[in-house]
Amino acid sequence: MNKGVHGNAEPTAGHDSTLPLSGITAVDLSTTLPGAFATQFLADAGADVLMVEPPGGSPLRKLAGWPALARGKRSVVLDLDDATDRETLDGLLAGSDVLVTTMAPANSERLGLTAERLAEVNPRLVSTAITGWGSTGPWRDLKGYEGLVMAKVGYYHAKRLTTRRPGPGFVAVPYASWSAAHTALHGILAALLDREQSGQGQHVEADLVRGVATLDTWMWFTEMVSQRWPDAFVQVDTFDEDGRPLGQLVFPLLVGLTKDGRWLQFAQTHPRLFAAFLTELGLAQVMAEPRFRDFPEIAPELLEEFWELMLTRVSERTLAEWEEVFATNPNISAEPYRGGSEPLDHPQVVHDGRVVTVEDPELGRVRQVSTLLHTDAGPLTPPRPAPRADEHGVQARALARSTQRSPAPAEQAPGGLPLAGVTVLELSLMFAAPYGATLLGDLGARVIKVESLEGDNIRRLNPFPEATGCKVTQGKESVAADITTEDGLRIVHELARRSDVVLQSFRSGVAERLGVDEAALKAVNPDLVYLNAPGYGTDGPYGSRPAYAPSIAAAGGVVKTDVQAAADGVRPLDEVKKAGVQLLTAGTTASLQADGVSAQAVASGMLLGLLARRRGVRLDGLTATMIGSTTHILTDWNTDYAGRPDSPSVDAEGHGFGALYRLYRAADGWIFLAAPAAHEWAELTAALKPHVDLDADHRFASAQGRADHDDALAEVLAAVFATRAKDAWEAEMTAAGVGCVAAAEHAPELTLMSDEWFAAGYSTTAVSPVFDEHRRLAPATRFSRSATKADGGCLCGEHTDAVLHEIGYDEARIADLRQRRVIG
Repeated sequence: MNKGVHGNAEPTAGHDSTLPLSGITAVDLSTTLPGAFATQFLADAGADVLMVEPPGGSPLRKLAGWPALARGKRSVVLDLDDATDRETLDGLLAGSDVLVTTMAPANSERLGLTAERLAEVNPRLVSTAITGWGSTGPWRDLKGYEGLVMAKVGYYHAKRLTTRRPGPGFVAVPYASWSAAHTALHGILAALLDREQSGQGQHVEADLVRGVATLDTWMWFTEMVSQRWPDAFVQVDTFDEDGRPLGQLVFPLLVGLTKDGRWLQFAQTHPRLFAAFLTELGLAQVMAEPRFRDFPEIAPELLEEFWELMLTRVSERTLAEWEEVFATNPNISAEPYRGGSEPLDHPQVVHDGRVVTVEDPELGRVRQVSTLLHTDAGPLTPPRPAPRADEHGVQARALARSTQRSPAPAEQAPGGLPLAGVTVLELSLMFAAPYGATLLGDLGARVIKVESLEGDNIRRLNPFPEATGCKVTQGKESVAADITTEDGLRIVHELARRSDVVLQSFRSGVAERLGVDEAALKAVNPDLVYLNAPGYGTDGPYGSRPAYAPSIAAAGGVVKTDVQAAADGVRPLDEVKKAGVQLLTAGTTASLQADGVSAQAVASGMLLGLLARRRGVRLDGLTATMIGSTTHILTDWNTDYAGRPDSPSVDAEGHGFGALYRLYRAADGWIFLAAPAAHEWAELTAALKPHVDLDADHRFASAQGRADHDDALAEVLAAVFATRAKDAWEAEMTAAGVGCVAAAEHAPELTLMSDEWFAAGYSTTAVSPVFDEHRRLAPATRFSRSATKADGGCLCGEHTDAVLHEIGYDEARIADLRQRRVIG
């Protein structure tokens, strides 16, 4: 466990010592949200990001979130179909460090933006392609819209209870775009770190399918258990198809409506906290009645009755009265559902300075999220406006003409794992922080997880042993130690002395009380990259509160973005129950939730810290929070300024964003149509000509006309699509160049582990002590030169003895520690 190969380096010459990516230049050719998220992160970290926009400007300029997504970047307009402008692009790439594209693989090939040619243009370039489906495989040429990915893989099926009609439920939150952006960032930062040693760049690939699949907390393995041992384990849904509660979590994660019509998401998952909740509701004695004594193993009608009792008691108080309870009773917590720009007013967001105001020369004052990562000094960079189209065109063209190409290397640098030699010490629980370390493990980092003698709680959330903990422990070594003891703390300090990164996710003040805070561990190892990854913050009004994915989703705006039923207003009990099913589903579905969103940011934060250290930049107090990550993914909904355009909204029945981007019922299931761009209308009308003559309807003759008559257009298309089978529609529309897929009607994890998708490379094989050889999600980031790995999970304490031997403990000392219950 020697110091990582990337540690203790001299600063890179010629860059600002205060910003981690100062001196790094990036060319941004992206025209979709994943690229915008990725390059926003780079610009916020100090990189010089030059957007290359098409004539007429980037289509992203139409987004309400554009001022935040493009902040601090520069702009040049180039026509990539023009030979002269292509030469200008080559000149820019010859002097750049990073390229980000989001075009389809065929377009990249047509424009000469392949890995091989880009390496000829600039051998030091880290070129990055973010696609919908990947650059290879049977679906590489499908259009890369998020909706198509989400429907075909099965994520809309997973959210089916967010709508009251039968069938899959549309998801507005851009989970796949966010995840693809961050898996691309993981590749970019790892490749830049590798380049510091090898001197050579390489090509990085990320896609929406693999990206969004990382968000799943444990459904992969619970589905696997159900497939392998159907008689040993019965998976129970949270609600039945009629909206009656079946699962236990409905009660501690209660969604209730206050007397004055405000939705609350409670988070009382620990038995002690749930008991306090029942006492506060005046239901502790009711729970003791014989008919409820075996709760939750009671008859369905009794579960529903108790649910109604809880909802009724919540509705007897106003929001203000409940907030007084939260302020005075530390065992009770809930979050009001927020939407639009309301999350920017959250007390913790304001306290942490995670909301800033930018003076835009055209838009005026723009209120927006600050940088995703903070340090002790606050946001990584001060707020800056977005550029005007081609604002920096003259300078960019001049730079392109003057750039000299780098000579090709004498020989190709060896591959290998990009994070080989890096050791991460994980002091965190559950999923939001720990899975960030798992992602680094796939890139070659050694991850040592220190957990209690009983093990991380995530291992025990399902009756089948380890099913809920297997994914998050993939590729890790587990040391079971009681770090509240002097001997246990000494073990942590010895591990920190030999590590490169420490990841901790405790609530405010806990790390200090345990003696594993940043100051304590940097006293042992001054070169540590130390990342705080709490739910709310390292201090402040909510810093000491427990954070759970459903409450963070409520506070951050996720649920109100996805479900119209989250609108405020007093309702009868029956309506509260129906809406509650939708809201809880939107915030808790294990395949898509705030934990995974946060884990992506945690991984990006640790990688940025490693690269900053290698470049001589010290980042004290580096922090990524769950609520900060959740507000970032909703940048297009919470950025606020006068005259902002409307953000897209889901229709009341959960079909989608409009007639040309939504779910439709087919004769035997559902399809998803994605043809929202004006230039796609001709392809759609031509493809549907054998079935309906859309050109003959004057209402749809223009983009404005289609928008004005969206409901009518949806009605026409619904009648057509209902006439044929979903697979037939996918085949016919795809052949005509129209974005259309059959929507899966099973869990997305079953899609990805199926033989067809396994053969396509979306899943791979691993070995674990619980599941032996099994399929797992393939690493989400791919490299042209570097490698990745795909290991299985581990048991609690499986590596305790081996790791202690490595740091100098002999058998007698280990036996003594075990006898005294210091280690397990």
